[in-house]
Amino acid sequence: MRVHGWARRIGAMAGAGALTLMLVGCDSVMESIGEAPPSGRAEPCPEGGVRLAEGEVNAAMGLRSSDFQLVNCGSAAYVLEGYPEVRLLDGEDRPLRVDIGHGTNGVTTSTAGSAAPPKRVTLQPGQAATTGLLWRNLVTDSTVPATEGRVLELVPKPGAPRLTLRLNAPVDLGNTAKVGLSPWSALAH
Repeated sequence: MRVHGWARRIGAMAGAGALTLMLVGCDSVMESIGEAPPSGRAEPCPEGGVRLAEGEVNAAMGLRSSDFQLVNCGSAAYVLEGYPEVRLLDGEDRPLRVDIGHGTNGVTTSTAGSAAPPKRVTLQPGQAATTGLLWRNLVTDSTVPATEGRVLELVPKPGAPRLTLRLNAPVDLGNTAKVGLSPWSALAH
């Protein structure tokens, strides 16, 4: 499975296990990673023909990363290029004041394993792409409350419908309010 350079390094440092897809609803992607499709009735494909799924959070010494997968559950090819538009909300669905920037966005000074430049990604039905967030759980000012992103809103490409995902693992920012974002890349089968 392909993950971004910095996510791979953080995952290795933390001893993170295999990526777990939750609520994907796309049997072919789940079967390709060795997971059984969910039992029962599959949810209908959302407007826009893609579904968003949360990966596992990798953590090491306060540095965190998480991948998110976009699965083409529609019947036509879906083309991505560059970065998604991302917004974090708190547990009561209020937008957080967070600087979400491309690449590491100053979250870490290390450039080793930085995300590759954006490339065009074409997803055929059943295929998935991934993007990742990078942040620090760090409190730098005890007078500023720590924040947690509990909901991720993502627009995959300009003009596409906004997708909302209630997170199983929060984006626990402390009070740094800074997040790095990687470009879309194809999820290897």
